[in-house]
Amino acid sequence: MSSAGGSREEAGYMDTPIIIIIAVTAAAMAVSMALYLRQRVRRRRPEEFDLMEGHEFEYFCAELLKKAGFQDVEVTRGSGDYGVDILAEKDGVTYAIQCKCYTAPVGVKAVQEAYAGRDYYDRMVGAVLTNQYFTQPAVEAAKRLKILLWDRGYLESLMEEQSP
Repeated sequence: MSSAGGSREEAGYMDTPIIIIIAVTAAAMAVSMALYLRQRVRRRRPEEFDLMEGHEFEYFCAELLKKAGFQDVEVTRGSGDYGVDILAEKDGVTYAIQCKCYTAPVGVKAVQEAYAGRDYYDRMVGAVLTNQYFTQPAVEAAKRLKILLWDRGYLESLMEEQSP
């Protein structure tokens, strides 16, 4: 057996794991791309909750919160609610929640409403729940005012928890 022949066999043996690594990496990339494209398609197509009017969206959110373990969930009256649409409690923590069903990112005004409503209703936590995402100024205001921001991802996770 020549040394050249032995090195070819060794080289062939070494190529096998590399081929496996390349195949696994290619498969992982394909799965990742498929998930990415699926998510892009989902975002373009409006969900049922995207088409709801404001008060209908509030009741929809209230039901999701109840199913997620929130108690004493109450939708406030439409006008004069001091910026809060839902009052709720979970694990001994009381919440004042502002709901926003928008077609664009939610801004600072919603955060300010949740902040004012939290204090008016004497709740421990203020939150804004939306079918969209938040502007950067809204995120910064929420940090300073200690308001929770529950965006579309949170809303979808509540829905997924309750699907069979």
